[in-house]
Amino acid sequence: MEWEQLEYFQTLARIQHVTKAAEILSITQPALSRSIVRLENHLGVPLFDRQKRSIKLNKYGEIFLKRVDSIMKEYQEGKEEIQSLLKPDQGEISLGFLHTLGTSIVPSLIAGFKRKYPKVHFQLHQNHSNWLQEKLKSGELDLCLLASFPIEPPVNWTPLWNEELFLFLPKGHRLAIRERVTIEDIAEEPFILMRAGYALRVTIDQIFEQANIRPNIVFEGEEAATIAGFVAAGLGVSILPDLKGLDQTNLTKVRIVSPSFQRTVGLSWIEGKYLSPVAESFKQYIINHFDQVNDIEK
Repeated sequence: MEWEQLEYFQTLARIQHVTKAAEILSITQPALSRSIVRLENHLGVPLFDRQKRSIKLNKYGEIFLKRVDSIMKEYQEGKEEIQSLLKPDQGEISLGFLHTLGTSIVPSLIAGFKRKYPKVHFQLHQNHSNWLQEKLKSGELDLCLLASFPIEPPVNWTPLWNEELFLFLPKGHRLAIRERVTIEDIAEEPFILMRAGYALRVTIDQIFEQANIRPNIVFEGEEAATIAGFVAAGLGVSILPDLKGLDQTNLTKVRIVSPSFQRTVGLSWIEGKYLSPVAESFKQYIINHFDQVNDIEK
């Protein structure tokens, strides 16, 4: 069965006149008749009652017409939806990002892009790196903002910026008066860190491992704001980026030296996966934005 057969049947079922239907479809009457016969043979039942020159939809045809109308409607709506997504100044972008990027980086990027493309819609997904990579591979996400992490094909990752990680302490902590600390200074502190497997936690674990230090981890969390709240309550210390929008009223931020703590954040997408024009534009917007930021900082 061919798609044209459904279109021909739908037109003939509505007109119920072979000559007029053939004119509307811009085909010959014999071609239309042959198409309908092939469709009926495929279905195993006649769809029309034929009496001399007249043709009338029968009960099988009425049942089938309802289904064909539904199929054609879904097809047209799908076609229109795809066409709207392909327009370079509008459509939908599915973006995934780490929890720690949701306080300022991602809102700022989206706000800047929407000033140029106000009709664009975003589907936002905030989670840890493993989850984001799986959703990227499954096609549920167009783009992801991820910290340096073991990247597996077909995922592509390009670095965007380096982010310093600081020691966050509760106000009144003995180290709060220091401008900088070493990893040895904090080796015995009770730590509140991101859950194991999260990209930030992987980076921190690697630095501690290289220093041959096993940190005393008393709490693990999934949100930077939650971790900061636990630190502010005096339940431990943590290592986090300097997140804009994070309530630091009862916190003290101290730089860590020897070795310094930092991570690299980049943009991921799937190699060979088609990106709509608007998603491709957002991808280039992000890369260009951080190229400019990095040039200014040099």
